[in-house]
Parts: sequence; C-alpha cells; structure tokens
Amino acid sequence: MARQFIYHMSGLKKAYGTKKVLEDIHLSFYPDAKIGILGPNGSGKSTLLKIMAGVDTDFTGEAWAAEGAKVGYLAQEPHLDETKTVFENVMLGVSEKQAILDRYNELMMNYSDETADEGARLQDEIDAQNLWDLEPQVEMAMEALRCPPKDAEVGPLSGGEKRRVALCKLLLSKPEILLLDEPTNHLDAETIAWLEKHLRDYAGSVLMVTHDRYFLDNVTGWILELDRGRGVPYEGNYSAYLEKKQKRMLQEGREDDARSRAIAREREWIQQGAKARQTKSKARIQKYTDLVEAAENRKPADGRIVIPAGERLGNKVIEVENLTKSYGDRVLIENLSFKLPAGGIVGIIGPNGAGKSTLFKMITGAEEPDSGSVKIGDTVKLGYVDQSRDSLDGAKNVWEEISGGVDILKLGKYEMNSRAYVGNFNFKGTVQ
Repeated sequence: MARQFIYHMSGLKKAYGTKKVLEDIHLSFYPDAKIGILGPNGSGKSTLLKIMAGVDTDFTGEAWAAEGAKVGYLAQEPHLDETKTVFENVMLGVSEKQAILDRYNELMMNYSDETADEGARLQDEIDAQNLWDLEPQVEMAMEALRCPPKDAEVGPLSGGEKRRVALCKLLLSKPEILLLDEPTNHLDAETIAWLEKHLRDYAGSVLMVTHDRYFLDNVTGWILELDRGRGVPYEGNYSAYLEKKQKRMLQEGREDDARSRAIAREREWIQQGAKARQTKSKARIQKYTDLVEAAENRKPADGRIVIPAGERLGNKVIEVENLTKSYGDRVLIENLSFKLPAGGIVGIIGPNGAGKSTLFKMITGAEEPDSGSVKIGDTVKLGYVDQSRDSLDGAKNVWEEISGGVDILKLGKYEMNSRAYVGNFNFKGTVQ
C-alpha cells in the first residue's frame, strides 16, 4: 500500500497588502519527514509555519493536515500562562491524558455497575498509553530539558527558560506534526544538543525555521528554500543543500547571461529609427517586456546595515563593581566586577537563567542591582535590543517606528533621508 501524505499544500499564496510573500507554494510530505525551511528575512518562513498551524487563515490555495493528525506549533516568542507555575504550564501539554486519569479516578471513587464498562475501557486506554506514571514522565522530560523548578513563577523567567518550558509542553503533547520557529533561540548548548537528538529520533514530522546551520545539518532530511515567493525543495541535509544550491546558482548565472544578451538585442531593435520600427510587432515588444521583468524578478534584495561612528569615547566606557543580583533565594550574579575599554567587543555566555539578560538590564538601568554599581562614561550612548519585540509599537508602520516621523535622520556627523535609511534594511515601497 502506498504511503499517504500527512500534510498537503497546493497553490498557496499569501500577500501583505501589495507585497507578495508566498507565491504558488506546493508542499506535501510523509509522516516522518524532517524539513528545514530556509530563506532571507521577510521571505515568508514564519508565515508559512503560521498557516500550517492554523494561526494565519488569510491566504488563498489549499493547506491541510491529514484527518486525525495533530499539529503542534512553537512560535518565535512562545506564550505561557503567567498565572500558572512552570509545572502547571507543562502539564497543559498532557491535559488530554490527565483528563483520562482524572475521569478514571472519579469513576473508581464512585464505583457502580452503571459505570463499570466505562472504567474498564479507560483502564485499557491508560495501560495502552502508559499513563499510570504520567507525572513522573513529565518530571523526567522537564529534567531532560533543564526546566526551571516546578513551583517557579513564569513571569520572572529568562527568554531561554520560557522557551524550554514551552518546548517541554509541546513535546509532551506528541503531535504528529511539529512546527518549530527558531527552536534553538535563547537555548544553551547543552539543551540544543538534547533537542537535536530528540528531533532526529522523533516519530512524527518536523518542520523548522532556524539560523543554526549545524542544527539543520544534523536533523533534517529535506530543505525547503523560499526564494522570491516560491518554494524550492532540496533532498538532503544542509550540507547537501549547499552543494545543490551552488549548482543551481551556476545554472541561473548562465540563464541570466543569456537573458542579458537577449535584452540588449531587443532594446537595440526597439530603439531603431522610425522606418525600421514600422515592422515592429506587438509580440516582440511583449517579449522584451517579459525579459526585463524576468531579469528584475531574479535580482536578490540587498540590505545594508549602516552603523555610523559615534563620539570619541573617553577612558571610562562601562565600569561594573561588586554587582550582585538575586530573585528571592536565587542568586544570579554575585560580586561581579569588570571594565569595558573603548572599542571592546565582549561576548557573554552561560546557561539559560544564569543572568545574561539581567546583566544587560542593569547596565541599561532597566533593573536595579541589589548591591554594587554600574558606571557609564560621559560620552557613552547605550543602544539595547532585547530578546522580545515588546518595545515596538504595533500601531505604527515600519517607517514611523524607525524614523519617529521625521524626514531627515542624523547619523553621527551625517544626515540621511529617513525613507532611504529604512530602505537600506530592505523595508521598501509599501512595506515601509
């Protein structure tokens, strides 16, 4: 019997206003597929996952999972219930299984002949799914993912800790299709190594968006590249994709050269004098137009990040002395001292929950230390990008948020048109 696809997508199209993000996507895969989704920023990777998860329903075309197939989705910024503890959030992933146990216990507490058959059926189901030890199984999963303590509140957790809790909850639900948007973001190396092995051995399908190329290489068996709105599949892991992509680019280069020569010939013909143009056909003019349009569509979008030089820094840049910070009984940072020199580039590493983001918040003044001091040089201006995007105003468009509504931006000693500056980051046309 032929294998059946667990997911089917056909002729999928998605646009934001006049900007086409996904154009005629076709994708079908088997129950054990491991697929990595690649493409430049804004190519529609997260949008594709949201459509598959049923979060985004504003599209045309077909996109549906096989009957009975459960889809699990991890967003870039996963949502947790902050009114519940870590353990209570994780248990939401096994709520259906817990409901079976709860119903069985209820029947046994109030046993009667009328409910005996239901109790027997539930017992068979509990045996089949090995639910007698459900809570210890959950605790083992939490330990494997190095989740915070069971009774910890969710609110104060770091980004990495929240992601581990969300991952644990999702994996325990055991969906037939796992959709993971940047699953390794904010995770430490040990947790990433565990997740890599777990996904490689996962019985269901896994589709992931990630910039971690090593992770992709060790997990995936297919790569779907989103290129100018269209999906291009490559069989193999990331290394195999690179080899096949290089061959494709060489072929496209030859096609582009041939197209450029054809455009030059057609342009010369179109620009001929009046007598010569009397024989000009509409079909040939349309051919020229099509060639030019095809050439434009093949041009990749280039982005440039402009970092203007700031004022000259003095001897004091950042000085931290005897810094200490705790949350309740949990000590994150104790007696930390360091000096950052002018031009210094420092990477801060450590396991999730070690206090990396907390240190940044204390340097920027967003949080106060329990003791110690942070001193910033007089000529120093701090720029800070946090893990989330909560500081962005959803009511504003891209240009308004970046420029503040002014036409000219001052970048160091220079001035620049604000829309041109925003365009450097590939926010162009109606996207601004």
